[in-house]
Amino acid sequence: METSFDLEKAKAAIDNGIDQAQELIQDPAKIDGLLDDLQTRLKDVPTVGTTLSNVPLMISMVKSYVTKDYTEVSPKVIAAIVSSFLYFVKRKDLIPDNIPLIGHLDDIGVAMVALKMVEPELSAYAQWRQTRETPEEPSEN
Repeated sequence: METSFDLEKAKAAIDNGIDQAQELIQDPAKIDGLLDDLQTRLKDVPTVGTTLSNVPLMISMVKSYVTKDYTEVSPKVIAAIVSSFLYFVKRKDLIPDNIPLIGHLDDIGVAMVALKMVEPELSAYAQWRQTRETPEEPSEN
């Protein structure tokens, strides 16, 4: 039974899910199901500072990409995010979740690796989303 976190294993977990993630991206209903499962699972994970605070933004970016609202991102970036979600929801854990205190370290680690991998794209998406939410001021005549 594994009880420590390994960065290389976390990266491998993401890489291993890329093909399945790319298939899921093509089906909005399946993505919605995965994202719903992810949000449910996140409720069970103890929050470690702000480590997981960008996961909702990642979820939003995937939804915006799948619905074709936001396409200014590489499909590989979306696949990496979805792969990390798949690991969190469906994969056999590197560290079983039922081990007190450390059981969620691999889940958090995989999420952190994914966040680091897509950080610039996530920032660009956040800016794009903010401009869409901010109403334009009327022009003066």
